[in-house]
Order: sequence, then structure tokens, then C-alpha cells
Amino acid sequence: MKRLSHLIWPLIALLAMGFSFWLLSKELKGLSMDDVMAGLRAIPMRNIGYAALATLVAYFALAWYDRIGLMHLGHAFSWTFISIVSFTTYALSHNIGASMFTGGVVRYRAYSTKGLNIGEVAFLVAFCSFTFALGTILLGGLVLMFEPQIIQRLPGDLPLWTARVAGGAMLAFVALYFIGSTMNFKPLTLGKFKLVYPRINVTLRQMVAAPIELIGAAGIIYFAMPETGNPGFFIVLGVFLASFSAGLLSHAPGGIGVLEATFITAMPDAPKAEVIAALLVFRLFYLIVPLVFSLVVVAIFERAQIIRARDALHAPKGLAGLTQGLKQEAEKLEQDARALRENKNAAP
Repeated sequence: MKRLSHLIWPLIALLAMGFSFWLLSKELKGLSMDDVMAGLRAIPMRNIGYAALATLVAYFALAWYDRIGLMHLGHAFSWTFISIVSFTTYALSHNIGASMFTGGVVRYRAYSTKGLNIGEVAFLVAFCSFTFALGTILLGGLVLMFEPQIIQRLPGDLPLWTARVAGGAMLAFVALYFIGSTMNFKPLTLGKFKLVYPRINVTLRQMVAAPIELIGAAGIIYFAMPETGNPGFFIVLGVFLASFSAGLLSHAPGGIGVLEATFITAMPDAPKAEVIAALLVFRLFYLIVPLVFSLVVVAIFERAQIIRARDALHAPKGLAGLTQGLKQEAEKLEQDARALRENKNAAP
């Protein structure tokens, strides 16, 4: 039974990818690679620069996730160290999938060198995941309340009032979390889910950092989108939240296929080749380039760990080590004295 549970999520990921690629093949029927390349060439260089800037904003906010979580745990590390760990964590987990597991392994390898134990790292992973979910719920609720027509872009032909009801419920959840932190409520338990309200200064930071990250990530696609059929940033943001969340829930590596299928379905008025081009820019800036740099960081880190372990292995231990060290110092002093006497005798 346990072995079956280990296989079920990879199976779900494969099924989600298969269904998404089938959906994509229907949506992109008759579209050629030349059309997509033309869409890429049509993106102004100024917009490419804006997309690159939006990527930096997103990854800055992701590093802030870790910093807020560490502050909640009572730890304070340098921004440089946290940024490198966060960047590597998200670059790998976004591309590999199974972000909770991947993020836990990478964070533990890094933060354990600073004294964090496995329980603290597990909490940090859960905290960062919840911060992302909180931002998604907050922004999703705002989009559904102010742009309820976005729900008509998704299959099902749902009435507009359902969007406002769903948006209101999402914002109510965020308000409850905020009030719970302000009033220091007891933890909210729903089955196996337990929501512990942090200090209000932590909550406020979460409610700023997460929207910044999501707005930055959505901005990459928005700046690369064509002007024709572009519904505006708020709609692009809402579609991104739905498609990126679907990709994460599918456990497909990088949400590949799932993100594209959802996004293209929700953008019927925009030229499909140019939407695909915008999504390729997103994958390049948000996923592929960070992945390449993160692999370099991991290689440097692991090399340093191997060297440290080798030095520790060969270093003398305890009293024997102290005796050997003193002996080596005495020998060095004797050699220096001998050299000094020889130089004195050799002098004219």
C-alpha cells in the first residue's frame, strides 16, 4: 500500500501532462514553428527588458519568503546567503516539480550548515508554501471581485455572480488570517490542516511579499504578450494565477503543458503563436535561466562541502591532535632558529 502511494503522484503528473498536451495539440492545430519564431521576433526589446526586470522582482520576493519565515523562527542570516539559497531552491523546485520535497532537500542542505534542524527546515518549507498560497488567494480574490468576467474564459459557462462569491470567500479567508494574527487567535484546525496565526508583523510581510512575487512572475508574460487581443494586466494576472497553480497541483515538472494549455484556453482573442512566444519567454526567464545558474551554485556548494568534510576527516582529533600541533610548531621554531644561525655565520 505504501509503495502504491509513492507511485500515485507521478502517475497523476503523467496523466495531467498527457491530457494537457492533447489539449494543446487541439488548440495549436495548424500552427507552425515559424509562426512561433515570428511571434518571438515581434516582441520589442524594450518589453524583453521589462520582462527581465519583472523576473528579478519575482525572485527578490521569493527570497523575502525565506527571510520572513526565518524571522518567524527567530533566525537572522544575511540577505546574500538567503537570496542564494532561495534562488537555488525555487529554480530547482519549479523545474523538477514536487516543490515541497525538492524545496525541503535544498533548504536542509544549505540551512543545516547554519544550525537549523530538520524540524525548522520542514516548518520553513511549509511556511513559504503557505505564503505563496496566501498571495494567490489574495490576488485571485481581488481579480474575481473586480474582473468577474474572467470566469467566462474558463470552461463551464459559469455566471458572473459565482466569480464574485468565490472572490468574496477568498478575501474573507485572507481577512480571517489577518484578524487571527492581530487578535492572537488559537490555531484553526480543519482535519489534518492546522493554521497557526503568526505575529502581525510576520503576517503583514507575507501579505506584501507574496503579491509582489506573483505580480512579477505574471509581468514576465504580460510584457511579452502582443498588443492584439491583450486583455490587460489584471486579466493576465488572473489567468496566470489559475494556470500556474494548475501546473503546481499537477506535479508536472515546471507545469509543462498544463500551464500552456490553461493559458491558451483562457486567451481566445490573442494570436496563439504570440501567446506561445510569451510563454516561452516566461519559461526562459523564470525557469530555464535560473535553473542553469542554480546548478552552478549547487556544484560550488557541494564542492565546498566535500573539501570541508575531507579536511575534517584528515584533521587530528582531541589530545593527540593538540600534541601533534604543538610538535609541529616546535619543529617550525627550531627550523627558523637554525636558519637564523646559518645566516649569521654566513654574514661577512
